[in-house]
Formats: sequence, C-alpha cells, structure tokens
Amino acid sequence: MQGVPAGSPTPTPASRRDWPLWEVFVRGRRGLAHSHVGSLHAPDATMALRNARDLYTRRQEGVSLWVVPAAAITASSPDERDPFFDPAADKAYRHPTFYDVPAGVEHL
Repeated sequence: MQGVPAGSPTPTPASRRDWPLWEVFVRGRRGLAHSHVGSLHAPDATMALRNARDLYTRRQEGVSLWVVPAAAITASSPDERDPFFDPAADKAYRHPTFYDVPAGVEHL
C-alpha cells in the first residue's frame, strides 16, 4: 500500500476511520481562487495531497491543490447568521443603490 513504510502492517478499515479528515481546495487555472471541492481521510498531509490529486484532478482540472485539516477550520454557525452578519447590514454605502451612476460609466 502506498504511503505505508515497508514492514508496517496494512491499515485495517477500522484504523482508516481514525485518520483525520482533510478539506480539499483546487485552483483550476492560474489567477483564479482555490475552490472547495470535497473532503477525504488520510493519515498525513503528504498522503492527503496525493489522494486529493488522484481523486479531484483526474482530468487535469487543477494547477494547485490545498489540503487543510478539517479540525483546523473555524466557521460561523448558520444558526447565528442574523446576529453574526448584522453589523454589515448597516453599511449601506458599500452598495451603490442610493445614487445614480453617470452615463458612460461601464463595469461598475
């Protein structure tokens, strides 16, 4: 098995379930942002990168991969959406909705 040192026992399905979860991000072309494409279990970052390459870029869709331990990600809670994002709602000046755009101005 790839990634297992010679002489080591082959991991059992039970021990594979204990491998950490990794979130996978792929950048499709140069200049674009990485996008989350899925998750996988792997024993370490090197194996997570290899498995992500094999699983998520089989048709050469990517030029760059990121794997991040899922345990290292901190996320806001959907249940707290309103109070968490409420401070942004009072900044009307961030959106050009209360003034007219002059004629001839493109791509605003």
